[in-house]
Amino acid sequence: MQTEFNKKLQQLRKENGLTQEQLSEKLHISRTAVSKWESGRGFPNIEALKNISRVFTVPVDDLLSNSELHSIEQKDSLRKKDSLQTFVFGLCDFSVLSFIFLPLYGENTGSCIKAVNLLHYTQLWYMRVSFYLMTALLCMTGIAETVIGFFCSLKWQHRCRIYSLILHSVTILLFAAAREPYATSLLFILILIKTGIPFKKAARNGPAAR
Repeated sequence: MQTEFNKKLQQLRKENGLTQEQLSEKLHISRTAVSKWESGRGFPNIEALKNISRVFTVPVDDLLSNSELHSIEQKDSLRKKDSLQTFVFGLCDFSVLSFIFLPLYGENTGSCIKAVNLLHYTQLWYMRVSFYLMTALLCMTGIAETVIGFFCSLKWQHRCRIYSLILHSVTILLFAAAREPYATSLLFILILIKTGIPFKKAARNGPAAR
């Protein structure tokens, strides 16, 4: 019967005369992570497994069974996919900053309606303040998503994306209610990109095209 990973790790650590603290320093991780692995409450990711293999000079296959290794590879793949999605959300949200400088707003000059940017939009001051506020909130959300995508857990990434979608939807409704078709259309395109709808359709249509 194959020895479980947590027992293997504990055995290798003791055979090499290392404490959990010393092993964590060699692996460049926290002692809590080593303790968690040895107690059977979790597995390291692929990168950490490679480091463990290097420290103890044992093959990765000796540390985990094929099924366990496959499970970790799947989790790593999902984690990378989630981080990429969070980064896309952040990029889309931060790009709304351009709404301040693009001529997306209708300005009634009396004889005609011309397109101006938000800096030169003078009608309906309360709508202008609302446009600035929602633009600023989306930009700050974009910055937060970029940071969270690199440094925080998947749970925080999911929460941030949900908040982003809610805020984005409210912003679309605001611009639509103000009858600003250009800004509304661009926001709608951005939310499609964030939810991945164009990419999902392309993936479904790709095999059929061949």
